[in-house]
Amino acid sequence: MTTLPLFPLNTVLFPDGFLPLQVFEVRYLDMIKGCIADGQPFGVVPLLAGDEVRKPGVRETLGQAGTLARIVEWSAPHTGLLHVRCIGGTRFRLRSSMQLRHGLWMAEVEALAPDQALPVPPEQRNVADALGKFIHSLQVQGIPAGEMPMAAPFRLADCGWVANRWCELLPLGVEEKLRLLCQESPVLRLELIADVLLENGMLD
Repeated sequence: MTTLPLFPLNTVLFPDGFLPLQVFEVRYLDMIKGCIADGQPFGVVPLLAGDEVRKPGVRETLGQAGTLARIVEWSAPHTGLLHVRCIGGTRFRLRSSMQLRHGLWMAEVEALAPDQALPVPPEQRNVADALGKFIHSLQVQGIPAGEMPMAAPFRLADCGWVANRWCELLPLGVEEKLRLLCQESPVLRLELIADVLLENGMLD
């Protein structure tokens, strides 16, 4: 078991995912500054109810799984604002959580096993190819690396990496993304993503 601070968001962070944040609430400014000083990650969990910005009388309901976020870059353009860039790490399940008086959530979490490094199956090769075309189109447009929706290296031959990037890109509901995050098999996760892409006419 590990105890760590949480940052609930209206999205799901996947392993190796790129997460830019603008931090301005006091509860998260203090948390992020502590993580930077100690070189420690924090947990990103999906919000199933409530708002990202704390409001009086509005209760937050957290998803029961999330992902460690490691800060790779930060800046403070002015007092009371931090720009932070993070990369997703290990997935975890919440075993218990509590909200402190000033609003910060703390949780005891248990790490989930990382995806096995498996090649993309031949029948899902078109899923990886479609992602590669999308990345290439962004590069052709001259999108800077720091503004890309995913971070290099682009592991287009890795089953879990391809599935996770599509999970982030597709306009799926938060609960559906959470189910995909918790899916133990990267092959099955990729198959589920392939079904979504086919249903939406996004595969050749």
